[in-house]
Amino acid sequence: MAAKSNSSAERKARIEAMRRAERSRERRNRILTIGASVLIVAGLVGGGAVLVRSQSDGSDSSSTASDAKGSGKFTTGSDGVRTWSAKLTQNHVTKTVKYPMQPPVGGDHNPVWQNCNGDVYDKAIKNENAVHSLEHGAVWVTYNSKASEADVKALAEKVEKTPYTLMSPVEGQKDPIMLSAWGHQRTVTSATDPNLDTFLEKYVQGEQTPEPGAACTNGVS
Repeated sequence: MAAKSNSSAERKARIEAMRRAERSRERRNRILTIGASVLIVAGLVGGGAVLVRSQSDGSDSSSTASDAKGSGKFTTGSDGVRTWSAKLTQNHVTKTVKYPMQPPVGGDHNPVWQNCNGDVYDKAIKNENAVHSLEHGAVWVTYNSKASEADVKALAEKVEKTPYTLMSPVEGQKDPIMLSAWGHQRTVTSATDPNLDTFLEKYVQGEQTPEPGAACTNGVS
């Protein structure tokens, strides 16, 4: 019981630390993020948004949209988490990307991330933006029409309280409720499945994150 209380306290402290770090990044990068938002509204005309990120993570607006297939495949660990076996590309592209998994867990993606500061979307979002969020260390909670209304509501409430997460429907996924991080994915049976919290604790800004600490706000909403 004491161990569980300690784990809960540590998780709350971690979330609060991430919130403080996010607010600090917003203050330091206000000019850049406002510029990015304007470019989003303008439909990324002339690939301007690529320039906003180009110095920080080597974006490439001219690269073709690859699907990161290669020889990669999912391997399932004893904990039920599936890990993509091949290195996932990180090119910035403005084209539609054909991903080898659904929902995608990495690969080429749009130059602008999907807002992922506990953001819940009731309609489908673009894979390319969501993958950029995964690159920043977010966990993407997805569901299809087979998920119960009660589970969807409970999942939304959890996501809204958790920085570096986002949630949206993905009708084409194979299971009712799925969790995705960069290079990792698993299915959970319900909103009360203990594997949900375990996945969030490990992969929200986890060791798999290609760009730890990168923003989850001022992107696409």
